[in-house]
Amino acid sequence: PDVGCYIHGLFLEGARWDAAAGRLAESRPKELYTEMAVIWLVPVPNRKPPESGSYLCPIYKTLTRAGTLSTTGHSTNYVIAVEIPTDKPEKHWIKRGTALICALDF
Repeated sequence: PDVGCYIHGLFLEGARWDAAAGRLAESRPKELYTEMAVIWLVPVPNRKPPESGSYLCPIYKTLTRAGTLSTTGHSTNYVIAVEIPTDKPEKHWIKRGTALICALDF
């Protein structure tokens, strides 16, 4: 795009993307991982995150979320967090361990 960048090829764990509603939804039975829609990252200086209506979803390189701690205090497996639209409170998705994964181990 002219501004920002697209991210594709990510997988959701603990939830699924509902393309019709344009937000996170509960996982279907027996679905551990689902493909995430393309994410468009647009840089906005001094942007304040919304107080509701989104989940700050972490992105990890692999399914193993553990790694050595870097100087930032985050795991070396951690990439970044992105805001994903939702109609549920953020704690709902935190309890489910919802995260985006770059590469599945199998």
